[in-house]
Amino acid sequence: MTQKKIKAAVYSQVQLAEGIFSMWLGAGEMAKAAVPGQFIAVYPNDSARLLPRPISICETDPEKELLRIVYRVAGEGTKELSSCRAGDTLSIMGPLGNGFPLKDKKALLIGGGIGIPPMLELAKALSCEKTAVLGYRDSQTFLAEEIGKYAGLAVATEDGSVGTKGTVLDAIKAQGLKADIIYACGPTPMLRALKEYAAKEGIECWISLEERMACGVGACLGCVCHSKDVDEHSNVRNKRVCKDGPVFLADEVELLSTEEQRERIQSGCMCGTAGKED
Repeated sequence: MTQKKIKAAVYSQVQLAEGIFSMWLGAGEMAKAAVPGQFIAVYPNDSARLLPRPISICETDPEKELLRIVYRVAGEGTKELSSCRAGDTLSIMGPLGNGFPLKDKKALLIGGGIGIPPMLELAKALSCEKTAVLGYRDSQTFLAEEIGKYAGLAVATEDGSVGTKGTVLDAIKAQGLKADIIYACGPTPMLRALKEYAAKEGIECWISLEERMACGVGACLGCVCHSKDVDEHSNVRNKRVCKDGPVFLADEVELLSTEEQRERIQSGCMCGTAGKED
């Protein structure tokens, strides 16, 4: 299905944790076409905010033509979104980007923070042996119980209130979890650590990047990430997170720190980012 912009009716919305909301939308054919790892662009009704907010697809119900997003309130755009009620309408475009490859291998599904929601649809779609490793700040372990219905479950919290104290990698090591493939979504430091771990252990690793976006369809080059691909002239071919991703084989991309990104931008090696999801 080619991405389309539609008016979607809000079916329901509930708050799952502090600042975390779950919304079901009537999305028609979009709900039937979406695959795990894709996202939608949600347009604010306030005309003062022009750029859409890119939000991962958490779950779909193709029979009822419903699509679910779970998001964190991070600014005025998502604050406006959190005030929506059943019967309201929102303009959305999707499904956007590529999804996770569904392979019949023993899998670890790893989500950190707001990178946790896409793990739900992925857990439902995979038929292999799988364990979800979810990282939270504290005891507000949103979606853990739902994901645990479809996969084994391990939880890490920064404050140690639930599960393993520390990171998702700490939980993997503490519980001796093994896998042939990793699927991950979350903040860059987490993805960087998992990429290094997967390379050391010889595990296939797919990561979904969280990035600022503007257009969402690859036209503005506002969400370029640094790739390891080069052309015949040894020039680096940068990747657009919205169009070429957001899912990449970990070895395909460089996961730069904020300081490294700033240095690359200043040196003219990559485009800047725009359209922060807020």
